[in-house]
Amino acid sequence: MTRERPTALLVDLDGVLRRFDPAVAAGVERRHGLTPGVLTDIAMHWGRLQPVLVGQVSHADWLTSVADALAGPAGDREQARAAVDEWQAYRGEVDAEVLGFVREVRAAGIPVGLATNATDLLDADLAALGLADELDVVVNSSILGVHKPAKEYFRAACQALRTPPDRVLFVDDDDRMVSGARVAGLPAYRWSGPAGLRYLRAALAY
Repeated sequence: MTRERPTALLVDLDGVLRRFDPAVAAGVERRHGLTPGVLTDIAMHWGRLQPVLVGQVSHADWLTSVADALAGPAGDREQARAAVDEWQAYRGEVDAEVLGFVREVRAAGIPVGLATNATDLLDADLAALGLADELDVVVNSSILGVHKPAKEYFRAACQALRTPPDRVLFVDDDDRMVSGARVAGLPAYRWSGPAGLRYLRAALAY
């Protein structure tokens, strides 16, 4: 049986539509005398990150927990907080090629949703990046209360797009998210860079 072509697109934010220059975090760590990579290691520790991704704590509270962990029991909390705030001031950059693709798809009448594990800062980020009006649907894990790659997350995203899962093409740069989407019934593509746009255009056939 031939699979029908997708009639909606669901894209990840970080690593697909938005990218971060690792030199920025490295510069912050260097200026504050920190071990390279320590900010990301502390912030992305799953026990600390998971609650903010499902809306159990705010973005601000998450940053406080990161600063507290960075300082340690006997460290300088003020200095640690300054480093964390400087690190967080950089909100990334939009990938112009991916944004151009999203615009093409929407212009062809195909709805595009954003599927992201994010905090309550997402709306502000999208506005600052100029993306607030570039998407038809935004599915934020911290609002939904469940994060990718849970089947419930993808079910909610498809409902928001008003499209059956087997007609929603999902794009993410993380293998676990791609696998989770496929388990939920979505055709999914593992993003590795703009070279993939040729495949996605063919898959959508617009």
